[in-house]
This record gives sequence, structure tokens and C-alpha cells, in this order.
Amino acid sequence: MIKNFNVTILANEQVAEKIFRMTLDAPELSANASAGQFVQVKISDAFTLRRPLGIASTADCRVKIFYRVVGRGTQVLSTRHAGEKLDVLGALGNGFTPRDGKILLVGGGMGLAPLLCAAETFSADVLLGGRNSSEVEFWCAEFRPNVEEIFVTTDDGSVGKYGFVTDALPDVLAKKNYSAVLTCGPEIMMRGVAKLAAEKNLPCEVSFEKRMACGLGACLSCSIDTVDGRKKVCKDGPVFDARKVFVQGR
Repeated sequence: MIKNFNVTILANEQVAEKIFRMTLDAPELSANASAGQFVQVKISDAFTLRRPLGIASTADCRVKIFYRVVGRGTQVLSTRHAGEKLDVLGALGNGFTPRDGKILLVGGGMGLAPLLCAAETFSADVLLGGRNSSEVEFWCAEFRPNVEEIFVTTDDGSVGKYGFVTDALPDVLAKKNYSAVLTCGPEIMMRGVAKLAAEKNLPCEVSFEKRMACGLGACLSCSIDTVDGRKKVCKDGPVFDARKVFVQGR
């Protein structure tokens, strides 16, 4: 059920360059949210539009979200302090499909945030990528308590395998009998992950990151093309079957 919550900020910490982790005291929201869903955060009365942020954890009656400071809104959000109240709308969208077996999570950049919640939910390994060691080290620390293995790639080769997650994915998929692949991050990355999963005949779900105005499916600002016609990422997603959005040859 979608509700408006006035929750207490427990922590708002910088964990890497321009990246923050916010922890919210939100028992009802955490109890009703599932991996892959998101919230719409009201920055302040000075901003008309809310900001969509993926739910990264629902453990211990708390909700964690991660965000990168990229504009005036997220800059203001980064100045909010523990003890302050935050207006949050959620949980929104459709999450990842419940599955048995070992899942492989594949992500890059801020797309790793919703995969953290999936790691709490499923038996999983994770393949994560970033530009350099400072971009991936804190993500490794976040995933470590909830996954069996962590595979890392960096653009500069400073840690893990040199290159992109799609370069490492064939070798990772060969290590175990994964039951599915869940991915979130840049669209070009997800398209490559979906292609490699399809070659292995593995189910693959992709979680889209789109600019959203309302988050409720009314404004159509986040519409995408699928084999079933135009769909709204906020209401019909953000999680989609990869075969529905990444058609071979398109």
C-alpha cells in the first residue's frame, strides 16, 4: 500500500565522493516494502518535485537509501541531519520476482542500491563495477554481510578485474548454476548483461533508473517502450523482464 510517511532521519552520512547513505526510522514502510521498490522523497518546501530513490535496505525496522549529489535538490538533502523529519512517499513500483536458488546480482554506480535490498531477500552473489577502488570499496562493505561471493570490476583496474561488469560476467556465470540474474545500473550495461544472460538461457530482470515527476504513473515522464507497448517505469516497473525491454536487434 502506498502511504505518505513522516519519518525520522537516524543518519545521513557521506560514504564516498558525493555519495550519501541515509538511514530512516520507518517500521511500517520497511515492513511493507520489497526489494526493487523505491520511495519519493520530499526535499523541502522549496522544491515542487520529489526525488525517486531506490530502497537499499529494510532490515531492523529501518529503511536505507543511497543518493549521489548531482544537483541543488540532492545537495540540500545532503545537509539534512539526524533527528529531523523527512516526508517520504512509498513504497512505490514493482519489485523483483521472488525466486529460489542462487541469484546473481549485477550492478554499477548508484544502480547497486536496490540490489542491496535484493541481497537481503535472496541467496545471492554480486558482481559490481565502478570507475575506481574508492567507488566500489564501500559497496563491497555494504554487500558483504548478505552475499556469499563478491566479484569486482573497475574501469582503471585499481581493484578486481580491469574493465566492465560485462567483461567479467561470462566467467562469473560459469562458476555456479545461478537461477536468475538481477541487474540495475546504466542502460547500456543492463542491455549487455541481459544479452549474456539470454545466451545462458537464464531469467533476467532489469531495474530502470529514470527521472520521475510524480512516481505514481500520472505524468508519463518515465515511459519506455516494451514488447507490450509503452509502459511507465514508476508504476509498471521499475523492474521488468529483460526480454520485454531489450529485444534482440532493436
